[in-house]
Formats: sequence, C-alpha cells, structure tokens
Amino acid sequence: MKTFRMISGAALAMALVVGAASVEPAAARDRLSPGAAAALGVLGGLAVGGAIAASQSPAYAAPVYAPPPPPPPAPVYYEPAPPPVYVERCFTDRYSEWVPGWGWQPRRRTVCN
Repeated sequence: MKTFRMISGAALAMALVVGAASVEPAAARDRLSPGAAAALGVLGGLAVGGAIAASQSPAYAAPVYAPPPPPPPAPVYYEPAPPPVYVERCFTDRYSEWVPGWGWQPRRRTVCN
C-alpha cells in the first residue's frame, strides 16, 4: 500500500513537471489568467504534498500485545517477636498436719514454681 501511494504521488508530480516543461515559453499574449495560475499552483502543491505524505511512515502503529507487568511484591512488615511469657506452673499440694488437741488435719496449699 505504501509503495503504491509513493509511486502514484511520484507519477503525478512527474506528469506535472513534464507537462510544464513541454510547453514553450509563453509570449506576452499567451500568459495564464490569475485564476488559472492559482489553480496550477494549488495542483502542484497537492502533488508535492502527496509525494511527501506517501514517503512518510504511517502516523499510527499496529497494536502490539504486551503482557501486563508483574504485580509488585507484597509488602513485608517486620514485627519483633513478642516478649516471652513466663507461665507459672502451679499445683495443689495435699498434706496432713498434726494439730495438738485435735489430731491430724488434712490441709491443701498451692505451690507455684
């Protein structure tokens, strides 16, 4: 497609140049009217513009698939270890105590380490 546009624009420009060169120099009486001269100027500008536009690359690009970027890494939060928890291990100790005048009395006490 690009080659066709370039060739057609170049062919049009060549046709205008050859057509203008083949005409003999005009005498004073054969000059073009101002309107005809303006029309030829516009056609020449269009031909040159078409040739320039045909030689340029297109202003758009074909869509290209690009995979999405990888997700960012998850944030890492540093939390210091909690202080050690000291748990007291307690148990109930049963024993018997001699009470004078009464005898043996069962007793309990809680012992924690």
